[in-house]
Amino acid sequence: MSKPRIAVIGAGLGGTAAAGLLERSGYDVALYEQAPGFSRLGAGIHLGPNVMKIMRRLGIEDALNVMGSHPDFWYSRDSKTGEALSQIPLGEFAVKTYGATYLTVHRGDFHELMTRAVSPGTIRFGKCLQSVEDTGSEVRMTFTDGTVETADILIGADGVNSKVREHLLGAEPPRYTGYVAHRAVFPASLLGNKPYDMCVKWWSEDRHMMVYYVTEKKDEYYYVTGVPQKEWPAGVSMLPSSREEMLEAFAGYHADVQHLIEVSPTITKWPLLERDPLPLWSRGRMVMLGDACHPMKPHMAQGAAMAIEDAAMLTRCLNEVGVTDYGDAFALYEANRAARASEVQRVSHNNTWLRTNEDPAWVFGYDVFEIPLVPASSRTVAPPLSAVA
Repeated sequence: MSKPRIAVIGAGLGGTAAAGLLERSGYDVALYEQAPGFSRLGAGIHLGPNVMKIMRRLGIEDALNVMGSHPDFWYSRDSKTGEALSQIPLGEFAVKTYGATYLTVHRGDFHELMTRAVSPGTIRFGKCLQSVEDTGSEVRMTFTDGTVETADILIGADGVNSKVREHLLGAEPPRYTGYVAHRAVFPASLLGNKPYDMCVKWWSEDRHMMVYYVTEKKDEYYYVTGVPQKEWPAGVSMLPSSREEMLEAFAGYHADVQHLIEVSPTITKWPLLERDPLPLWSRGRMVMLGDACHPMKPHMAQGAAMAIEDAAMLTRCLNEVGVTDYGDAFALYEANRAARASEVQRVSHNNTWLRTNEDPAWVFGYDVFEIPLVPASSRTVAPPLSAVA
């Protein structure tokens, strides 16, 4: 009997995690990626214990621990005085309390490790999905290069502008939140001799800057901001920024923040987009995960984590129910992911995470493989984000 064929659209972090986990469960997986190849994009990422437990299953936990920076604390600091607003213990505390490390790493380095966790040939580059059809007996995918592929089920991990989401729910662009994220990664040697926090978020009333190392050697430093900007051009995913723009945006901030901006060789800015919780994540033989169904502001550093958790829970539910009963498996998956993803969306939207000394155990202590499953009938749709701000 042939293995069930599973197509994953989008080889980002969530899609690649899904492919790797599904392959380890014995499925025949094809991972379709519209890009012609991958490069080391200039961004950082937090990997909490909730993610590292999944990396353990993928066999790359040890490599990540060698690669990434391990902050002892997450600091939140007042934008003007530098006073610590919160000091959240990580380091050895995270290992003992949550069961895995907390680290920060370069997103490109992490993604490269993830791609190595799938079998050679699984990723098919240059495959931009044009249309998709559920024929009842299989899923038929047509790509812009004219090729047609089929699978037993399809997973849409194709991001905030998901073609799979559009097929299931109709065309509707994500909502621009009125905020942009400026990003820069640069050699830490540019900082000079003054010591900087390994992981810190600088806060003021309406904007912030998150800063951390992205390598174990502490030779690269990264920051990402949240700054109000009234408008953003539709369809544009990124624009150049500048030191001048950043210095204006962070006028009055602590001298450490000013110095970070002044030494930044290149700065870009990105729109922060989101959607309200969706009424469904699946229909027929198609299901979604990650930004395809719950794009969020990055203010909890948990957006990629939610996509990776989705991938793990979807794999768990398919294993539990069986691919032949994919509808029941998808319903079980939604019931066990929607509430958590919606809550992380809400907290990210409100930008309150770890500003004070709160307990992050509900996020970091989560184990997607061990948490008891709730029945599919418990699935509810959270209210719009604007209603719970």
